[in-house]
Amino acid sequence: MTAVAAQPARSHGRHRRMFLGLLAWLAGIVFFLPVAWMILTALHSETDAAANPPAVTAPLGLDGYRSFFGAGGGPSPWPSLINSTTVAVTSTALVLLLALPAAYALSVRPVRGWRDALFFFLSTKMMPVVAGLLPVYVFAGKTGLLDNVWLLVVLHTSMNLPVAVWMTQSFLADVPASIVEAARVDGARLPTVLARVLAPVIAPGLAATALICCILSWNELLFARVLTSVTAQTAPVFLTGFVTGEGLFLAQLCAASVVISLPVLAAGLAAQDKLVQGLSLGAVK
Repeated sequence: MTAVAAQPARSHGRHRRMFLGLLAWLAGIVFFLPVAWMILTALHSETDAAANPPAVTAPLGLDGYRSFFGAGGGPSPWPSLINSTTVAVTSTALVLLLALPAAYALSVRPVRGWRDALFFFLSTKMMPVVAGLLPVYVFAGKTGLLDNVWLLVVLHTSMNLPVAVWMTQSFLADVPASIVEAARVDGARLPTVLARVLAPVIAPGLAATALICCILSWNELLFARVLTSVTAQTAPVFLTGFVTGEGLFLAQLCAASVVISLPVLAAGLAAQDKLVQGLSLGAVK
């Protein structure tokens, strides 16, 4: 009787898993459709891309990508891509360098009032970014830092640091205290403990934190749009140049969006294993 009664339960569980799997696939397809449409539009000519209804069966070509890379006499995207790479990589490295000791002081060796300090870090993300735009612009104008890539590095570091501290603190909170104590008994100083003991243990978490901060820095537009013009222009700012008063160059815009999305997509795929490990680190006790 028990085996007979268990069969409907197993069948119900199998049907439930199938339903959840189909639901997950459906959600994935819905999220991927705009990306697929963007890739397809980038391969059309401007006339076919602007057609209404869209010309799905129109001839495909690489004119949009040629125009993006300056084949038609337009500006080259390489300086903007180099600026975005410089800002994203440098600010992410600084964020990790500052977040690890801060998270250590908030979890492994908690200072007095560490909970208040942790919530203070988070509260800095509650202010709208545009509220700090005018003071930053005035400061940059007075100090001659307008259109300077290193100003963006400092801003992106300060903007992403609270997120990195919160994430790193949650990873360090799950590290056994005995590991740190053993290192200190062996005479290891704090920099050695952070670099050679804790960092390897939470490497997946640091990879996840670095990837998220890098994506946030790469996609930031508001400060880059206001504080840069030519020299320090980033890729998102360059992307907005395809929307002009003469009209919307849809095929070129989609081609530019695909190219600019590729670096963070490649970084995500390269760090996929560590990203999954890092985001799930500490989720199962």
